[in-house]
Amino acid sequence: MNILENNNYSAKSEYKKYQGVRISHWDKVAEKRNILKLSSYYHKRLQEVMQFIVPTGQRVLEIGCGRGDLLASLQPSYGLGVDFSSEMVNQAKNRYPDLQFIEADAHELNLNKEFDFVILSDLLNDLWDVQTVLQRIMSFTSPRSRIIINLYSRLWELPLSIARKLRLGKPNLYQNWLTVEDIVGLLSLANFEIVRHWEEIIWPVRTPVIDYLLNRFVVKLWPFQWLALSHIIVAKPGAANLAEQGAPKVSVVIPARNESGNIEQIFERVPEMGAGTELIFVEGNSTDDTFGTIQKAIEDNPQKLAKLFRQEGKGKGDAVRLGFQHASGDILMILDADLTVPPEDLPRFYDVIARGKAEFVNGVRLVYPMEKEAMHFLNFLGNKFFSLAFSWLLGQPIKDTLCGTKVFWKKDYERIAANRSYFGDFDPFGDFDLLFGAAKLNLKIVEVPVRYRERIYGTTNISRWSHGWLLLKMVFFALRRIKFV
Repeated sequence: MNILENNNYSAKSEYKKYQGVRISHWDKVAEKRNILKLSSYYHKRLQEVMQFIVPTGQRVLEIGCGRGDLLASLQPSYGLGVDFSSEMVNQAKNRYPDLQFIEADAHELNLNKEFDFVILSDLLNDLWDVQTVLQRIMSFTSPRSRIIINLYSRLWELPLSIARKLRLGKPNLYQNWLTVEDIVGLLSLANFEIVRHWEEIIWPVRTPVIDYLLNRFVVKLWPFQWLALSHIIVAKPGAANLAEQGAPKVSVVIPARNESGNIEQIFERVPEMGAGTELIFVEGNSTDDTFGTIQKAIEDNPQKLAKLFRQEGKGKGDAVRLGFQHASGDILMILDADLTVPPEDLPRFYDVIARGKAEFVNGVRLVYPMEKEAMHFLNFLGNKFFSLAFSWLLGQPIKDTLCGTKVFWKKDYERIAANRSYFGDFDPFGDFDLLFGAAKLNLKIVEVPVRYRERIYGTTNISRWSHGWLLLKMVFFALRRIKFV
């Protein structure tokens, strides 16, 4: 039961008094436009962070919008700002007439709209009942919506208090000092899941060069992140069984180069999933008869929905993108034609994504014991290194970056492809292109362990040293594009 449903007169009275004091406080703050000496840089940096998270052209709701500067900076296709201060709302309307602003209490908010992003910036510290607000937000979201929360770290309680007394920042009343663990618990109670969280802003004062180095680089490194002013949390609505809306169709893309000895088994072993499963082979300029073998297998298995394309470019990533271009399924899967990941494991991936447990499912080969020749020791060490590096880079656990089996919704892939220019098109494997894109879109990544088998036909197409060097370069590239932004 939330405070609005509570029949206790005293509790309601206390709540109304609390809100009244705060409304009066923020009305006065709105009238004093010259008190932002310190906080102006903080808010500018916060806008940069939010612009990285929220693509332009989205439907955005900001609760506790103040004068509307943050909402306007995100360039939404439809932007709605909510604040309980009439003075703040009036100023926001005058400053940004192309956006919508309403005066309302977050605890009592009722909207008949769904938004792509709901932003709660510096709001939770000031709420009477955080759980009530989070529960109300659920009705404004779809399964693909994202909630973005920014809140102060309690370590900064004293420095912020001193800054306000010196009139270098916005005056504030007593605050809720919530930890990330507190927010995780409250989000869970409201049926939200954490996608990722990280720290921002260790130096909230405009100081040329120093603020750039500290706030873009140092604050992202251990142990300095513990000193950060702000916690950024990205959450999503809890798991929704999307398969209940109608069983989705599945497209399995199979890049195949010099794999003629495995084709017959692929037709025999890939199971039917969902409303139907299509096999999309992309043959990559083989020196054996892989193309002809696939053609014959398609003719011999008319009961299977299968397509064959010849790759014009180079690399597995190029082959996978060609396959996705011709896929008709709602769910896209990648299966390596070497069959080192058993096709019989694919229904596990389907189940995870169809039940809404993940939006991007990544295979993990490093959990179960491997067959003797499945992965050489140096390759194993390389995979461990890159798993640690990418878990840190992407802010979500990534145990195996190079497992070829990845599964996601076609709609999400289309968003990744549309955003590909942000990272560039130089990944020959395709794994990092997809992982980077999924992380940039704040998709929920979940890993599914698989048993990694020894190759039974042909030889690997991966060069340990040259490809390893290329992967290392990708790590440094991702530092600039994902971590240090």
